[in-house]
Amino acid sequence: MSPERRYDALVVGAGPAGLAAATTLARAGRSVAVFDEQPTPGGQVHRAVAAVPESRRALLGPDYARGREAVEAFLASGAHHIGQASVWSAAPGRVGVTVGGVAHLVEGDAVVLATGAYERPFPIPGWTLPGVLSGGGAQTLLKASGLVPEGRTVIAGSGPLVWLLAWQYLRCGLTVDAILDSTPAGNRWRAAPHLAGFLASPYPVKGLELLRAVRRSVRVVRGVSALEAVGEDRVSALRYRVGAGAWVEMGVDTLLLHQGVVPAIELAASAGIRQRWDRDQLCWHPEVDAMGRTPLAGLYLAGDGTGIAGAEAAALSGELAAHAILGTSEGGRVSGLLAQRARWLRGRRFLDLLYQPAPAFRVPAGETLACRCEEVTARALGEAAALGVPGPNQLKAFLRCGMGPCQGRLCGLTVTEALAHHSGRTPAQVGRYRARVPVKPLPLAALAAMPATDDERRAVER
Repeated sequence: MSPERRYDALVVGAGPAGLAAATTLARAGRSVAVFDEQPTPGGQVHRAVAAVPESRRALLGPDYARGREAVEAFLASGAHHIGQASVWSAAPGRVGVTVGGVAHLVEGDAVVLATGAYERPFPIPGWTLPGVLSGGGAQTLLKASGLVPEGRTVIAGSGPLVWLLAWQYLRCGLTVDAILDSTPAGNRWRAAPHLAGFLASPYPVKGLELLRAVRRSVRVVRGVSALEAVGEDRVSALRYRVGAGAWVEMGVDTLLLHQGVVPAIELAASAGIRQRWDRDQLCWHPEVDAMGRTPLAGLYLAGDGTGIAGAEAAALSGELAAHAILGTSEGGRVSGLLAQRARWLRGRRFLDLLYQPAPAFRVPAGETLACRCEEVTARALGEAAALGVPGPNQLKAFLRCGMGPCQGRLCGLTVTEALAHHSGRTPAQVGRYRARVPVKPLPLAALAAMPATDDERRAVER
């Protein structure tokens, strides 16, 4: 489906936040286009939820299945879902997007960026071997295609997704050979002062039974302080260490790595929205108010792209952004939404501090690849830092780090924290890769095929 030239509102992303924003705006009579990289709405959390068989929805759990209600409400609202769309530019009043190999500039009175999150880099020796996947990538295969690993399967890392994925695999009849929990023991003491807020939030009800179910069926190794994937053509074993103990080796056919998710900030940053370093979530956040308003009139942000808070809080923030666009930012409905979102946010500080990844898994060493696209090692980052490279953008001139197909998404945080570590500065002082348009690959053929108005053609002909 190709987009029209103009809509009242443009929404980027069809996850919980984007669906909520678009549904609210469409129900209010606004023409809305939602640009989504996936063929069906739902985002990463509810990927393909309306298309998968009922049996698979049941296996994936009630939180996943509930996404179908949001998708159905969105489809019934009259909003236009434009799937398999790659958004490469966003600014107040306009979005640049490629659909079906053709680039378009689409206008709208309001633009909502609900870009969600992606997984934090987990650079360990051997992480590029076939058979080593991210936990989120494995969950995508399970949701969209019903695919599960064969043979010996180990999940390593920290964060809620580690336990959720193991629980989903168990419900599918898969044996998970082990969970290697890399959560630092000291995190529990740092998170403890925020336990009361966590207990007052909805999170404990959602998570405790899941944790118990996994621990009853899966061997859990806690306190993992080092990890390596081993193999020639593909991963065949992994080595790990608990604390300062000896290395332990175990055979493995599939190794799934995960240590949390971080906001996808590229579109917001390229539009000029200021980013700040979050010392709890260890990532960059765009500056935005509680209603999703940014300093740029007509540009709004919603969901995990503004800070990781989970699907429920993301949906609430999407609806709040819609009310800000509609001019209904006061009143009972909005107050209720703000109160509901505050309940979910109440437990985040505890979770952020509890599952904060260890420095050893964020700042690699030696010959471990830091930038997969350009094959830049951790040692090379340290050598560049010793030469006085001030930040990630200057580093590109030395190493091409961040200039590959992912455009820094898989190495950006690693590079920032590595330079900070080697230079004795903070990540906020080091800075981040500069986001520039296009933020996604834009083929010249797609640009050449961009539709033009008669006025635009005449301007070129002159």
